[in-house]
Amino acid sequence: MTHLHPDRLFPASEPAQSIARELYPEVRDLPLICPHGHTDPSWFADNGRFSDPAALFLTPDHYVLRMLRSRGLSYDDLGVPRKDGKPVAKGRDAWRLFAANYHLFAGTPSKTWIDHSLDWAFGITQELSPATADAIYDTIDKALATPDLLPHALLDRARVEVIATTEFALDPLIHHQKMEQNGTIGRVRTTYRPDDVTDPSRAAIVENLQKFGEITGENIATWSGLINAHRNRREYFRRFGAVATDHGVPTANTADLSAPEKQALLDKVLSGKHDANDAELFRAQMMTEMALLSVEDGMVMQLHAGSRRNTDPLLFAERGADLGADIPGTTDYVNGLKALLSRCGNEPNLRLIMFVLDETTYARELAPMAGYWPSLMIGPPWWFHDSPQGIRRYLDQVVESAGFYNLAGFNDDTRALLSIPARHDVWRREVCGFLGRWVGENRITKSTARDVARHLSYQAAKDAYRIK
Repeated sequence: MTHLHPDRLFPASEPAQSIARELYPEVRDLPLICPHGHTDPSWFADNGRFSDPAALFLTPDHYVLRMLRSRGLSYDDLGVPRKDGKPVAKGRDAWRLFAANYHLFAGTPSKTWIDHSLDWAFGITQELSPATADAIYDTIDKALATPDLLPHALLDRARVEVIATTEFALDPLIHHQKMEQNGTIGRVRTTYRPDDVTDPSRAAIVENLQKFGEITGENIATWSGLINAHRNRREYFRRFGAVATDHGVPTANTADLSAPEKQALLDKVLSGKHDANDAELFRAQMMTEMALLSVEDGMVMQLHAGSRRNTDPLLFAERGADLGADIPGTTDYVNGLKALLSRCGNEPNLRLIMFVLDETTYARELAPMAGYWPSLMIGPPWWFHDSPQGIRRYLDQVVESAGFYNLAGFNDDTRALLSIPARHDVWRREVCGFLGRWVGENRITKSTARDVARHLSYQAAKDAYRIK
């Protein structure tokens, strides 16, 4: 018997549960719009098989890795590659260790996603455990050798209409070039993430800026040349389907400096003599510059603020970034975005989607801001809050001030391909549950609930990201 209950995540009480049951079939099979994420573009360029079950479920998923790390498990034993090339555990051994500790994920969204993925992709209804580890591994491994489990087939099966990857400004986009040749661009798109040339806290910022000038043919030693380099690079990314930019910043701060101040700041960064305050001011000014470029070219601007990244220096030195050691921080959007909004917040071509890890800002800042500024929309619950309870807290706090139509729908923001349909399913179930409660309280009609459910499950993301 499957361990996935058909009413999972629906309200426990009536009439909300029955209304959610009625709404859910109307959104369950809608196509998936995935306008922001971190899946590997080589999967879609090469359409090759995944090497083994651990490479599919374990090593690319920092949600999973951080939980196992918290209980003292070694990343070597979990098969996570090292920078120095030293050997790590093979796939089956890492999988067995994962299965032996799968009980740690009780109550977490990771278990919800993995259980859904095992059932959806492989028909596996047994609970992952030490007793079932090898049999489940063999079932997955055998299926991975079939055409049905190749990346393009999985996109078809999940009804993925559009999926975006995310690449840095210096990325040559070789995989997207290959996708351009095989006709995949459009369904798969890149996203312009310029953090490698806008964040002076990065150790290689001077070298990165010099490379930026070389690949764009612009003189990045002048502020106007630097902005032209971004203008050039954004155009190149749009060739490969990009409709959005993305900015992973520690704060939401923006600035609007004078031309001499901007040039003096750039001179200091290029000389390598900048400090932490200079780095923050440079990032803040670049946010405003990116907004002004979005006014020009219509690219949607995503602001992912509030993560203190790579807080474990040992892990970062051994294996690199994005492996679980990132921690949320507080965020001030009202004061942070003041300079940007004062400069171009009323421009009709600006679309800024705000993502935040500081949930205290939902009702106090994000919802009132999106409820006024036509250039602002609220992104879905992100990262630690992309979960059933996180979605409930989000909807409870933002809808009354921002309404349903100032929300950017849902995106999965994942590195694990099979979690995409699972994450969208959680969102759709939670939306139906939320609307079911409101219909049950006679706050909205059932007809309105149907319209909103379809909008938040599909059309909202297309509209927010201007995807045709």
